[in-house]
Amino acid sequence: MKHFIILILALTFSFSALAQDKEKALKDVETTAYNYIDVFYKVDTTLAHKSIHKDLRKVGWYYNGEKKAYSGALEMPFDKLIDLAKKWNAKGDKVTDSTPREVKVLEVSDKIAVAKVTAAWGIDYLNMVNTDDGWKIINIVWQSKPKFSLEE
Repeated sequence: MKHFIILILALTFSFSALAQDKEKALKDVETTAYNYIDVFYKVDTTLAHKSIHKDLRKVGWYYNGEKKAYSGALEMPFDKLIDLAKKWNAKGDKVTDSTPREVKVLEVSDKIAVAKVTAAWGIDYLNMVNTDDGWKIINIVWQSKPKFSLEE
């Protein structure tokens, strides 16, 4: 009986620790995604160094209203992201209180995660990896504000 009680207590603590790990991972992934938005909104490249992997691969499509067409695939490695972040909202005129700043965590496991970001420029899907330095965004696929979405 004594061994049974010890086993039950051990399992209880294990499940509790696992639940805490999951909650922490979820919170950290969400924070990493918000940091990505704030790299641009707040012109804060320190957040990029904290939350984005140096091996970033970012690809996306911009909608040109005059041409009524999307661009070809636009690639942006980490250094170009830093360059853009320094100037995109440098004047503080791209963001207001009503500018979208939304994160939806879609999946979190112990090593990888996926989140959707909705921001002034459109939507981004962020693939993250859990590193020794915390969660880092390693892949981004984005597009300008969509004409439609299955969530609507």
